[in-house]
Amino acid sequence: MKQFVSLICLWLIASIGMAQEEPEYRLELGAGVGLMAYEGDFNGNLLKGLRPAGTLAAKYKMNPRMAWALNLGYGSLKGSSTRAGTWFPDMTEHTADFSTSLVDMSVRYEYNFWPFGTGREYLGARRLTPFVAIGLGLTFANARLTQDGEQSKSSTVAGQLPIGIGVKYKLATRWNLAVEWMMHFTGGDKLDGVKDPYGIESSGMFKNTDCYSALTVTITYDLWERCRTCHKE
Repeated sequence: MKQFVSLICLWLIASIGMAQEEPEYRLELGAGVGLMAYEGDFNGNLLKGLRPAGTLAAKYKMNPRMAWALNLGYGSLKGSSTRAGTWFPDMTEHTADFSTSLVDMSVRYEYNFWPFGTGREYLGARRLTPFVAIGLGLTFANARLTQDGEQSKSSTVAGQLPIGIGVKYKLATRWNLAVEWMMHFTGGDKLDGVKDPYGIESSGMFKNTDCYSALTVTITYDLWERCRTCHKE
């Protein structure tokens, strides 16, 4: 019986040693590409008017389940009042078309449903895991509006609340792939260059304000190896 218990203990020790033979890393750096869509007064379809977008990402991993992410993105939005499928009080006989370029900066919290990793650096980690994210940020937008043949330009800075879901996959020991869909709720109503076309004053993050969504594929590389022999690590 003692020999059997000893064998079990040796097997457990060996399993733990094998599972932790790779180092853990604190930091991810990378970039991504995807599609961005305008979700405002002139569009009620989540998949309408998709435009190319890009992003830079840096993530500080607190542990295999949680991370803080800093994202810097660039994209464009496009739309028209004629394709909104609704009626605007001040645009019965006037149409408006807009094109907007924007810079998106946000800090967000990511939570993995399962520990993320190869399984050889953290016991029980999985190569594939879904995750959710929520954060705070700013959107810097430059809109060009064409109305009745006349063009006007406007710039705006708005706070934003990004919320989304995604899936992460461990491509290799230090390479990560993430596919995510994020909805960016902003506190402004001039991403399209027109403020309150319904005649209802916008306020807060959700009352008659513009927003946009982004579907992004990101590849990151692990850096900053975690010290196993240091205090509290």
